[in-house]
Amino acid sequence: MSPFGKHLKPPRHRHTPGTMNKMEEDFALALRLRLRAGEIEAWKFEPMTFVLTRINGGVRYTPDFLVVYRDHVALYEVKGHWEDDARAKIKMAAEMFPWFKWVAVTREPKKLGGGWVEEVFE
Repeated sequence: MSPFGKHLKPPRHRHTPGTMNKMEEDFALALRLRLRAGEIEAWKFEPMTFVLTRINGGVRYTPDFLVVYRDHVALYEVKGHWEDDARAKIKMAAEMFPWFKWVAVTREPKKLGGGWVEEVFE
């Protein structure tokens, strides 16, 4: 039995703003390589927070990465797994701010190459 009780989950780890987890560090390395190769113009980690609603204290969303391409700007969310609210937040942000390209990336298993799988939200 779980030390948190029969039906309880362990406490959710809270993200420390400005600090990358291992998967985000790996994605940042991929971005550095793409920058060096000239595939992207620039990138920044957690550059901005979007206010999605002001109801009940507000709902905010901070994408993991902003990436500048020659012809557009993309905001990336790096996910190992999805929490219930995360997918809803990126969908809402994509609807409210359509001038950005909104992308979630997950790591492909090493046996399949270990690259990044993209899901675009429009």
